[in-house]
Amino acid sequence: MCLRAIKVQSKLFISEYVNLFIFVVINIFKIMAMQLNFVTTRINYKSILIDFLALAFIYFVPAISHLFNLPVYLVEPMRIMLVLAMVHTSKQNAYLLALTLPMFSFFVSAHPNIFKGMIMTVELVLNVWLFFEISKHITNKFVSMFSAIIISKVIYYLMKFGLISFGIIGTGLFSTPVYLQIITSVIFSGYLFFFFHARETGK
Repeated sequence: MCLRAIKVQSKLFISEYVNLFIFVVINIFKIMAMQLNFVTTRINYKSILIDFLALAFIYFVPAISHLFNLPVYLVEPMRIMLVLAMVHTSKQNAYLLALTLPMFSFFVSAHPNIFKGMIMTVELVLNVWLFFEISKHITNKFVSMFSAIIISKVIYYLMKFGLISFGIIGTGLFSTPVYLQIITSVIFSGYLFFFFHARETGK
């Protein structure tokens, strides 16, 4: 009886995550549809180039890791490409990459698994949304980006803890050391701050 109850709870838990993922996908497309003018849209070659590099980078991460015997995933390759998109393209394109990179990685390398990929998608989308929302109230782009990364990471690990608790994914909450995540978060935030500051000051 107890085992049956656990199975029912697990199914409900999975269903909630699927519904959350679908909700995020639908709303991202709504945002993009509202902000893009499909009649007068010009081809943005910079966005196309960044997107191509992002997909190519994610595609070759396993090969690069094997070739140089380095765990490239520790430096968060998806977030690297997300930050590049936020700095050098548009908000819409950043949302597009946040939505597609985890799915693309799953389809080409079966990593991360589908459930982890879903919560990674939520994390990356939240990262973009939180940055632009926080920036409305805090002018310092470093603080805005660092806060957005940390908050989205906290939500990601809460969701991951839930998946581990229900036995949906394997154990091990932190696959990347916390100190390394803080270092990369500072670097990403500093990079974004530098370019946004240069753009705002015209230098």
